[in-house]
Amino acid sequence: MQFGVSTFVWVSPFTTKDFELVYKVKEMGFDILEVAVENKDLIDWARLKELVKSVGLKVTVSGAFGPERDISSDDPGIRAQGLEYITDCIQIAAAMESPIFGGPVYSAVGKTRYVSEDQKQKERDWCVENLIKAGKVAQDFGVIVGVEPLNRFESDMVNTADQAISLVREIDHPNIKIQLDTFHCNIEEKNIPDTIRKVGKELLCHVQGNESDRSTPGTAHLDWTGIAKALKEISYDGAIVIETFGAPSKELARAACIWRPLASSPDALAREGLRFYQKLFAS
Repeated sequence: MQFGVSTFVWVSPFTTKDFELVYKVKEMGFDILEVAVENKDLIDWARLKELVKSVGLKVTVSGAFGPERDISSDDPGIRAQGLEYITDCIQIAAAMESPIFGGPVYSAVGKTRYVSEDQKQKERDWCVENLIKAGKVAQDFGVIVGVEPLNRFESDMVNTADQAISLVREIDHPNIKIQLDTFHCNIEEKNIPDTIRKVGKELLCHVQGNESDRSTPGTAHLDWTGIAKALKEISYDGAIVIETFGAPSKELARAACIWRPLASSPDALAREGLRFYQKLFAS
């Protein structure tokens, strides 16, 4: 198992001026730096690639989906912007040698409404249409797109693994798979290990292993032993990444409902979380 940590733990948005973080993440003992792409133009990607290679880190790429990047929007212009953003991130992932680009690619974080079945179907159709296009781009660049279910307080579209499986089966493209975040699973799934088994090796492309309250992994009530056992049972060979929010932007804090510090410090959360991962998966 390879262990990673998201730039979101420390900064939002991540920019070239934050590249010292690469050395910190490596010194802590992580294998992977997960780069959240809030604004691609704020990052010198060629320099970042050179830097991570020089220290021996790998990269995974995650998305940040605000209302202007919603491929299921009523507004065709916004849908086009969303697909363009996904396309850009796929190309960035390929350039950074990230096997995946993941996130709530289907909608905007914080988009929660009660809408008619007709409206739901329209939005799903737009989503499927755009993710089929994204799948073709991902195939061209050798990247897997991970569809991440979010909890009901952050999305009204894909909350459960069953919904994600249904969507991915409808898209029916080998480069569109599923990414699970245990924080969201804790709210929406009845049993996280069984959810992992249900998604299975065929569809599970990435795991964000976050605690039930988004604090340090191993400090709350998740069934981590069961999670680790299920990942081993399906022969999962991807990464497990800490993704929480140490200094969220106002927009991100509002969308993800982050109102208080989640640990004594981002460094402590990352170090202690990694130690927990290492002990958990060594057993």
